[in-house]
Amino acid sequence: MAVVRIENLKKRFGVLDVIHGVDLEVGDGEFLALVGPSGCGKSTFLRMIAGLEEVSEGDILIDGLRVNDLSPRERDIAMVFQNYALYPHMTVAENMGFALKLAGHSASDIGARVAKASEILGLGPYLQRKPAALSGGQRQRVAMGRAIVRDPKVFLFDEPLSNLDAKLRVQMRAEIRDLQKRLKATTIYVTHDQVEAMTMADRIAVFNKGVLEQVGTPLQLYHRPANLFVAAFIGSPQMNLISGDAALAYGATTIGVRPEHFVFTQDSEAWSCTVVDAECLGSDTFLIVMSDRYGKLQVRTSGSYQPTIGETIRIKPTEGCLHRFDADGKAL
Repeated sequence: MAVVRIENLKKRFGVLDVIHGVDLEVGDGEFLALVGPSGCGKSTFLRMIAGLEEVSEGDILIDGLRVNDLSPRERDIAMVFQNYALYPHMTVAENMGFALKLAGHSASDIGARVAKASEILGLGPYLQRKPAALSGGQRQRVAMGRAIVRDPKVFLFDEPLSNLDAKLRVQMRAEIRDLQKRLKATTIYVTHDQVEAMTMADRIAVFNKGVLEQVGTPLQLYHRPANLFVAAFIGSPQMNLISGDAALAYGATTIGVRPEHFVFTQDSEAWSCTVVDAECLGSDTFLIVMSDRYGKLQVRTSGSYQPTIGETIRIKPTEGCLHRFDADGKAL
C-alpha cells in the first residue's frame, strides 16, 4: 500500500477559502477517518486527494511522489462514493471490471480479479445481476469490489453508508473494517457520523470550517480533546459544557464533563440537581437534571437506576474526568 502525506494543503473557490493549510500524514495500511459537521471541508479535502478537485496551494504526496498534477487514474487510488455510482445497464461483474477493461487488461485477468473480489465480498451469486436487482448493501459491496479489483495504493471512501438504514449501517461498518484489515489497505474515510469514525478508524482527523482541529486515536480524542469543538463533537451524548462562575471556580472559562463521568454521592460539596426528565433504555438510564449553579446537565447511569421526576440528587465529576478550557476554547 502507501503513505499519504499532505503538506499545507489549501483550497479556494474564488475569494472563499474552504481548506486552510492542512498538514496530515496517513501511514501505510492505516485507516484514517475524516469527521466534522456538514460543510466543514472534509469531502473537498478527500476530492483533492483523489484528483477530482484542483489544489489551490500545498502538496499531496503518495509514497513520496507529488501527485498534484496527475489525473485521478494516474494517482493509483480508488474511490467509493456515497451514491455507489454504478452503471445501471451493466451486470455486477461488468461494473466491477469496467475500469480494468478501460485500462486495457485482458479478459482473463479481469475475470480473475473480479472472481477474487466477489469471493471476498460474498458477491458470487449476484455477478450476473443488474444494480436494480440488488439491495442497498449489495450495491455498496459492488462499489467496494470495483475499487478492490484495481489493487490501488490508497482507498478513499466518501460517506459510503449514508444511504443505508441504521441496522445495515452497523453491519457494513464491521464489513468495511474487516475488509480493510484483511487487505492491509491505506484508507481515508469521510463521514459526518462520529460513531462510525470511533468504531472503525485507527485515527480520526476532526475538521471544522476547513481547519484540522485535532488528529488522534478515537480514545485520545474522547478522553483528551484539544479544544471545545472536539470536546463537543466527539462523544454521544455530547459532553456537558459549563461556563460562567461555576467554571471560574475550577480555574477555567469553560469546564466539561461527559454524561457517564458523574458519580452519585452524599458529599456536601457535590452538585445538587433536580431530575427533570429521564430515558430508561434497559442497559442505561439517561437523566436530564437542573442545577442552579451548573444549569441543565445530562447524566448517564446504570439501567437499574429508577429515577423519580422532581427528586434531588447529588453528583460530582469522576476524579480525573473534568475537562478545562480557556477563553480561546483550548484545553488546559
